[in-house]
Amino acid sequence: MRYNKIKGLQKEHNLSELQGQINDGSVWMMEGSMGRFAMHYLREGVCMLPKISHRDAYGNRVPSRDEVTDESSGSYKNCVRFWSDEERVNELLYG
Repeated sequence: MRYNKIKGLQKEHNLSELQGQINDGSVWMMEGSMGRFAMHYLREGVCMLPKISHRDAYGNRVPSRDEVTDESSGSYKNCVRFWSDEERVNELLYG
């Protein structure tokens, strides 16, 4: 699955804004619940880390997706796995 296909699926499921906040690092400067929500979606593969690293509100470094292993939270391959499993998509996003 290509990057643009994942972006299209995120848009279709109203997740473009969250992915954008992860990409520009702004989600890590918001209240804690937003960062936890973003981390949950990175773990599940709904979203992926950006190509550049960021710092959170406490100065901790958030890695880029190229700095994590393929099986890790926030990796491109983790995102591909999630979006390739329609049952998992429906279960997580629509319960």
